[in-house]
Formats: sequence, C-alpha cells, structure tokens
Amino acid sequence: MASRLQGILLGMGNPLLDISAVVDEAFLAKYDVKPGNAILAEDKHLPMYDELASKGNVEYIAGGATQNSIRVAQWLLQIPGATSFIGCIGKDKFGEEMKKNAQAAGINAHYHEDENAPTGTCAVCVVGGERSLIANLSAANCYKSEHLKKPENWALVEKAKYIYIAGFFLTVSPDSIQLVAEHAAANNKVFLMNLSAPFICEFFRDAQEKALPYVDYIFGNETEARTFAKVRGWETENVEEIALKISQLPKASGTHKRITVITQGCDPVVVADDGKVKTFPVILLPKDKLVDTNGAGDAFVGGFLSQLVQEKSIDECVRAACYAANVVIQRSGCTYPEKPDFN
Repeated sequence: MASRLQGILLGMGNPLLDISAVVDEAFLAKYDVKPGNAILAEDKHLPMYDELASKGNVEYIAGGATQNSIRVAQWLLQIPGATSFIGCIGKDKFGEEMKKNAQAAGINAHYHEDENAPTGTCAVCVVGGERSLIANLSAANCYKSEHLKKPENWALVEKAKYIYIAGFFLTVSPDSIQLVAEHAAANNKVFLMNLSAPFICEFFRDAQEKALPYVDYIFGNETEARTFAKVRGWETENVEEIALKISQLPKASGTHKRITVITQGCDPVVVADDGKVKTFPVILLPKDKLVDTNGAGDAFVGGFLSQLVQEKSIDECVRAACYAANVVIQRSGCTYPEKPDFN
C-alpha cells in the first residue's frame, strides 16, 4: 500500500507563513477588512503585519491554502512522501521554517527559492472565531513555469496521479497550471482545483475559465459559489443549483465527469455528481469549542484528498473531509494533533 501511494498527490500553490492573532472589530475597520473574507494585500494593509506581530497572542504557522490541504492529506495518510508540493519561497528565516515544517510533515517539497523577494506571509485576523485573510504573496508571487519544467520538478508531476491547485495560484502562474492541467487530461489523471475566494471568481475569471475545462473536482464554499454564479449572470443563489451547473460546464477530457463539492460552514456539504445533488451534514461543534476557522476549508479538501487517492467512495471522502475540518477549527490555524483519529 505504502509504495503504491508514494508521490501519488501533488500540490502546487503559494506557500505562505500565517501571522495569526486575535483582534477586535476596530482592528478590522482600521484596515478596511471584512470578516470572513480572503484578499490580496494592498499598500494600506502593509502596516498590519507589524502590528499583528507585536500582539502578545501572535502565532506563526506554516500556511498557504494548497500547502495546508497537502499537509492535512499527508497527516491522514501517515505515509511519508505520499504527497509532494511545489511553490516559491524566499531565501530567509521564514523560508527555512517552511522547509523544516514540510519535511517534518512528511511532504516532499520542491520549493523554488527566490533571491530577491521575502517568503510570503498571510495576516490572519481572528474575531469571534471567524478568520479574515490578507495575503502578502511576495516570493510566492515569483513562481515561474521554468522551475516546473526542470526534470527534477516535472518528475513530481509525472509521478502524481492526483494534482491539486487552489484558485489562488491563478494570480501567480496560470501557465504552470495549464501545463499540469493538460498533462493530467492527456494521462487520465485527476486534476482538482478550488474556487478559493470571491475575488478570484470576480477578477481572475478569464484565468479560471481557461483552467476549468480540465478540472475533475472543484471545491469551494457557498459565498464563492454564489459569486461564481453572479459573474456569469446565472440569477440563482441556490447553492445546490449552482453546484450542479458548475459540474455540467464543458470538460476538456471525457475520462472523468466533473464533481463539484461546496461547503456551507455548519450547513450541509453539497456534492453535485453526474446530474444529481447529494448533501452531507457536517459534524456540529459547540460554539465554545471553536478556536478559529482559519484553514477549515483547506483541511476539508485535505481530508477529501486523503481518501480519494485511496480510491474510496465520495461518501468516505466527504466523511474524512468533515473530520479534518472539525479537528482544525478546534485549533489555531491549520494545525492538527500528532496522529489522526479517523477510521
């Protein structure tokens, strides 16, 4: 089993160091940040990173959406080297931390190290357990497909049977996504993406549209799904209907039908597959046990992937996804105990 799973899952995305702290409404207002949103940093946000770092409760946690999902899948698989990751970091202290963290997690990470830009960071502002993300991509934004094409890195693509890329990477290297997507379609591999954030659906629609025909599984939450529908003029807020429509958009290869998986916080998970919609209740958590929602969606995908690569049923994939998300929301950031308790 273990040897069959070596390198089976590859993630490609923005490796970011989360700078996480509990803040108040006034802090969000000061930096013009909406609760629960995920955005890219503008100049007005830059002082926020130092201010967060000066807080007594600040934590530094290896993050970045795709990397989080890969770490969670790796944790649930418990087979070192089952997963790989590609992205760009800086040559600095944070970058070294990132490398150590990936290695300790059992991930085979091939980072491109940028000479000039610092490792990317993500401000995680937690208010009442709800997280707001402001990403300063820095080095992560410097990823180039030249790195991907190097034989030692492309070997990870060749070896993988499942490839996951969060929508956030569409802002960085759409040509890298295209290379991997076409490879997956040509070799009957499974290619998975995430809607990731409303701004991706709104402002990176063209890049998203180009990748979508190759996507066999698309993940997202209810807000992202509704934004996706709105920019296409679908005139519906109904998440089940939207999930179904997304699954029926054209596909580049007929090997796999597209499956759409939409989470809705504490409401049931919506899965659209082959013209039918199924819903799955999530594990409800008492409010006093919620630490923060940072990484919940990433963990959900990681849990799903951990079973998918073992060719388990969709029901099992969703069960593991809900388990992983439930673990992560009871901890700070996308972190987990040493061993999973999932059977």
